Amino acid sequence: MRHLPKLLLALALASTASACSPAYLLRASWEEAKILARRKPIARIVADPRTDEATRGKLVVVQEARLFARDSLGLEAGNSYTLFTRVKSDTLAMVLSAAHKDRFQAHTWWFPIVGRVPYKGFFDPRDAAREAERLEREGFDTYVRPTAAFSTLGWFNDPLLSTLLRYDEVSLGNTVIHEITHNTFFAPGQVAFNESFASFVGGRGAVHFFCAREGAASARCREAAASWEDDVIFGRFLDGLVRELETLYARTDLTREAKLREREGVFNRARQRFTAEVQPRFKAGSFAGFTRGPLNNATLISRRIYYDRLELFDRVYRSRGGDLRRAVTDIIAAARSNRADPYAAVAALAP
Repeated sequence: MRHLPKLLLALALASTASACSPAYLLRASWEEAKILARRKPIARIVADPRTDEATRGKLVVVQEARLFARDSLGLEAGNSYTLFTRVKSDTLAMVLSAAHKDRFQAHTWWFPIVGRVPYKGFFDPRDAAREAERLEREGFDTYVRPTAAFSTLGWFNDPLLSTLLRYDEVSLGNTVIHEITHNTFFAPGQVAFNESFASFVGGRGAVHFFCAREGAASARCREAAASWEDDVIFGRFLDGLVRELETLYARTDLTREAKLREREGVFNRARQRFTAEVQPRFKAGSFAGFTRGPLNNATLISRRIYYDRLELFDRVYRSRGGDLRRAVTDIIAAARSNRADPYAAVAALAP
């Protein structure tokens, strides 16, 4: 993903007891309150002659992408991304993921409203590091990474954060449409479906948005299309790698220690395959950092939730003749009909 993973801060709405501590909820609420208190209308910033042209251009993309998501795709934009908040750091929070070493299963945390999620956000990097060390002592794989964005699932008027202005216009338009998709539909406890569906809407939506805005021959139209194709290729690669690991972990003739030794071979072959076969197929230069970072179950799960079965969503899109609004409407209706297994409901739309 060209844009960083997001932290769902709907937990900040809750005053009830949960698996996380009251102090954690209070800190999340405090950070959210600071962001909301600093909001300024984007329209006012765009109109201000003191605003530099690069910033103005990106804010106009945000405005127009938001209207496209609402008017052309039928998404529930509400008042999201009509305001702007400048934050002091390029990193909004640190996000921790953890997973069992000998099976492809995430460690999860429970929060009010959103249910169980395979990550937890920390506003103090030292807290994230301490929690990661604790989980590693218990035998988990861990992964700590920064996030520059979040969604409150429409509960608050989500502003555009200054951390996102470092994105290029295509990634920024994709992100706005992605986040507004969360406002429209979010199935509690189905993080992979929620994020992958939003990745599909953001990726395909960015193609429709920039091609309609600037023409099919424009550089941004071509870039958005290339980025979406890269996402699908990367998702297919991750799906294959996960299947290989799941086959290994399911073997009953190997001890846990043997499985952990064998998986290092799987990881090494995956790195080689990515470099030799997958990366040369990318058209937008995506995912260059895949082989540079750590590779374990936690890093794979944290990446895969944004790319899980993207081809399934795209198959529905193609079966609707490239009508993205119709595809989005049908997918949401199907997912609502089977919240226990929304992928199965969507698969029935385009057998």
